[in-house]
Amino acid sequence: MSSPIKTILATNAGYGITLLRIVTGLTFMAHGAQKLFGMFGGYGLAGTGQWMESIGLAPGYLMALMAGSAEFFGGVALVIGLLVRPAAAALIVAMVVAVFSVHWASGFFITNGGYEYAMILALISATLLIEGAGKMSLDRNIAS
Repeated sequence: MSSPIKTILATNAGYGITLLRIVTGLTFMAHGAQKLFGMFGGYGLAGTGQWMESIGLAPGYLMALMAGSAEFFGGVALVIGLLVRPAAAALIVAMVVAVFSVHWASGFFITNGGYEYAMILALISATLLIEGAGKMSLDRNIAS
């Protein structure tokens, strides 16, 4: 296996990262499913796109598709432990956009619409970017 690919897939992280990765992946999948498919009380692409357009993220439909895809498919990658570092990078971008375009003006606390939740998801994604997928992952099995 080539060195750059092995570097992306390699991990020395333990079982704790595996647990964190799976739970965070499921969380991202649910949020992405709201945006893409209208599941779990979400508005789907059309509704999410209109809302994104209303807050200045244009074109709204494309932004909804990009955010929803990063969250849903990035979440799938985290759950199965495949290409976790690239998925984590995409999720960091999505959460940084969410922090600054949606939540920053409301302050820290999520109870006021603040950025704490998006910030924590970005931090977990950054941890996965640094540490890799953990022991129970396809990345680790492929890199071995």
